[in-house]
Amino acid sequence: MSRMSTWRTPIRAQATTENQPVTTLELFFDLVFVFALTQITALMAHDLTWTGALRGVLLIGLLWWSWIGFSWICNVVKADEGSVRGVILLAMAALFVIALAIPEAFEDLPGGLPGPVVIALAYFAFRALHLVLFWLIADGDPVLRRTLIRFAPSMLAGTTLLLVASQFDGTTQTLLWGLALAADYGGTYLVDSRGWRFNSATHFAERHGLIVIIALGESIVAIGVGVTDLPISWPIIAASILGLAVSAALWWIYFDAATRYGEHALAAEPAETRPGLARDAYTFLHFPMVAGIVILALGLKKVLEYVGDTDHHTLSDPLKGVGHYALFAGVILYLLGHVGFKWRTIHQLGITRLIAAAVGVIALFATTPLPALAQLAVLTALLGILVGYESVHYAREREALKHGPHGPPA
Repeated sequence: MSRMSTWRTPIRAQATTENQPVTTLELFFDLVFVFALTQITALMAHDLTWTGALRGVLLIGLLWWSWIGFSWICNVVKADEGSVRGVILLAMAALFVIALAIPEAFEDLPGGLPGPVVIALAYFAFRALHLVLFWLIADGDPVLRRTLIRFAPSMLAGTTLLLVASQFDGTTQTLLWGLALAADYGGTYLVDSRGWRFNSATHFAERHGLIVIIALGESIVAIGVGVTDLPISWPIIAASILGLAVSAALWWIYFDAATRYGEHALAAEPAETRPGLARDAYTFLHFPMVAGIVILALGLKKVLEYVGDTDHHTLSDPLKGVGHYALFAGVILYLLGHVGFKWRTIHQLGITRLIAAAVGVIALFATTPLPALAQLAVLTALLGILVGYESVHYAREREALKHGPHGPPA
C-alpha cells in the first residue's frame, strides 16, 4: 500500500497505484504540449538560422521541464481525482499561455503585451502551481518536504533568469535563457533522488511513451503543413511517404523494445533507488529523444517545401544549411538518447544504434550536394536498414521480451 493512502493531506487526493494507467486528464493536458511543439517548429522554420535553431531547442527544453514536473506528481497522486485535477487544469492554462506566446519568446511583436515577459510570468505560475501542489500532497512526509525545499532554489533561479532575459535581446537574451535552463536542470539533478516518491513503473513508462507518440505526431504534422498551400504532385507524394517511413522507423525503435525493457527495469529496481533511475532514464534521457523528433520535424517540413514549391526550387536543389542539418541531426540525437537510455536501464550498450548514429553523421556530410528528395531517401534507407537488422538479429530476444516472463532481455 502506498504511504499516500495513510496521509491526511490538506487537499483531496488519491494515491496512484502500481498498475495505474494514464488518465484522460493527462492526455488532455498533453494537447497543449502538441500545440506548443507545433509553434516551436513554425518558429524555427521562420528563423532558419543557427540562432533560431538554438532558440528552438531552448524552448523545447522549457516545455519539457514543464511537462516533466506533472508527470512526477501524477505518479504520486491520480490526476483526475479530488483537488489535483483543478490544479492541473490551472497549470494547463499557464502552459497554454506559454504556447501562445512562443512566436514572441525572443522577439516581441509591435502592440499587445511583451511576449518574453508573458512567457517568463506564465512559466513562473506553472512552476509555482507544481511546487505548491507537491508541497500540499507531501503533508506528513518530512523527507519529501525537505527534498522540495532543496529543489525550490533551482526552480526560482530558473524562472528569475527567464524574467531577467525578457529585458534583453539578441545574444544576451539567448545566453540568459541557457543559464535559466541550466539552473533548473542542474539543480534538479543535484537533489538527492531518494527523497522523491515513486508509486508506479507502469504509469511512468506509459506516460513517457505517450509523449514520444505526441512528438512523432508533430513530425507527421510538419510533413502536411509543409505543403498546405501547394498543389499535390508526385514529388510531394514521394517525399511525404518517405517522411512517414522515417517517423514509423522512430516509432518502431522505441516501442518494439525500449518501452518494454525500460518499464521492466524500472519495476525491478529497488524502491530506494527507483526514483534515481526514473529521473535519469526518463526525465533526462527522454529529452534528447523528444528534442530529436522536433528537430527532425523541421527538416521534414523544409524537404516538403523544397520538392513542392517549384516556383522557388527545383527537384535538383539540395536542402542546405540548418534545414539539412536538422533532417539528420534530429535522428542522430534521437538514436543517442536511446543508447543512453538502454545503458542506464539495463546496462547494455546499444551498438547497432550507436553505429547508425555514426553513419548518420557521415551521411549528413556526404549528402550535401544531393537533391533534397535524395537526402531524405538516404535517411529513410539508413533507418530501414537499422530496423530490418534489429528485427532479424534480435528476433528471439524481442519475442521473449514481449511474450515471456517480465524482465530485461538477455
